[in-house]
Amino acid sequence: MNNSVSNTGRLLWAGLRALVVLTIVCGVIYPLVVTGIAQLAFSSKANGSEVKSGGKVVGSELIGQTYNLPKKDPNNADEQAQPDLKWFQPRPSNGLAANSVNTQYNLLVSGATNLSGDNDKLIKQVKDAKDAVVKDNSTAGYQVNPADVPADAVTSSGSGLDPQISPAYAKIQVHRVAERNHLDVKQVEKLVTDNTSGRILGFMGEPGVNVLKLNIALKELTQK
Repeated sequence: MNNSVSNTGRLLWAGLRALVVLTIVCGVIYPLVVTGIAQLAFSSKANGSEVKSGGKVVGSELIGQTYNLPKKDPNNADEQAQPDLKWFQPRPSNGLAANSVNTQYNLLVSGATNLSGDNDKLIKQVKDAKDAVVKDNSTAGYQVNPADVPADAVTSSGSGLDPQISPAYAKIQVHRVAERNHLDVKQVEKLVTDNTSGRILGFMGEPGVNVLKLNIALKELTQK
């Protein structure tokens, strides 16, 4: 009986020591080492890939944002936000155009629409969004060809939070942005080119334009 109690005590003590050691190693030392390496080697990414403008953090290069006009009635939740057309616009957030359940790139509502490709509601939303893109981006000297409207202009990404648009969608917006900001089209085209990133390692993914960085560059240009 004494041996049994003694053995049990030794096992409990060994288990307790193992718990303490593993807690310190896995719960304290390991996280500190990983965090330290991340801060030293990848400080920007470890801190959320923050984007600054004028010395202030204005967003993350990983999360899209909306560029809308202020609501006429800020207290009216049903009032539909209207895009501020002097800025480059992102792709729709979660869902499609104005019918999205996530119209503000809300991080708590990430996801897709779950509507099938032949769903009548989805088809109508895509057509309406396409008509809006053509109307909003056509100017006195430039008419958007509906056939040139890319898919990302009328549909969201899988997460609904994509910060990038395709170069094709950015190109469609150039004339409208130039007109609204009283800039030369060539100047705005250069902004798009300068803010277009290529494929990862030259072959993975597609070229993209980060809308937040592009609009910061646009703001700096207009202030000059």
